[in-house]
Amino acid sequence: MDHITILAQVAETASNTHTETQIVPVDIIYEQITSLSWLQAILAVSFGVVYLLYGWRIFKVLTIISFALLGMYIGMWIGGQFNRVFLGGILGLVVLAILSVPLIRWAVSVLGAVAGGILTAGLWYACKLPEQYIWAGGLVGVVAGGMISFIVFKIAVMLFSSLGGSMIVVTGILALLHHYEVTTAYVNDFVHNYNWFLPLALLIPTAVGMIVQNKLIKNASDWSI
Repeated sequence: MDHITILAQVAETASNTHTETQIVPVDIIYEQITSLSWLQAILAVSFGVVYLLYGWRIFKVLTIISFALLGMYIGMWIGGQFNRVFLGGILGLVVLAILSVPLIRWAVSVLGAVAGGILTAGLWYACKLPEQYIWAGGLVGVVAGGMISFIVFKIAVMLFSSLGGSMIVVTGILALLHHYEVTTAYVNDFVHNYNWFLPLALLIPTAVGMIVQNKLIKNASDWSI
């Protein structure tokens, strides 16, 4: 066996190891983007813009829905251990939805902390730092976002609603570009081959949403937290 063959096998092994240890689920994200139809993508953009700019108006409903979904996933996981996935999902959904109502301030602050973690983890990924340690980048955002959210409740509302709206808007826009034949290949290329693309695509609308929401909240005398 010559040296070239050996080097080729080593390179292939390294490539397979890197694929197996990939932390950021880029393929899953891309699958979600490409699964949307034209109509679904347009609806996503429309709803996402409202979520992005006016999430502060309906933050209580959004918080309850977010925790209900979280409870459903946790319940499904626990129920799966006892072959009761559906029952576990329903119970988890109901329990966390009910608990989030009296604890709305804490729930919003938790969502703000999670949003901070997502943003800093995205920055870690954008800088091409080792993916197996992306939790460290996310942890910084969770701590920082959590501290700010618990101190200034308004920031928590703006942060999680702006990021949530940004995710929906970006997904819808990329889905529309995917359906347009001229840009289909570009969407695939940027999502898979440019680490900075998705984090930047989320960060810019999130920043815009927070700025706009801050101005709207200041001018809304009937809004209280």
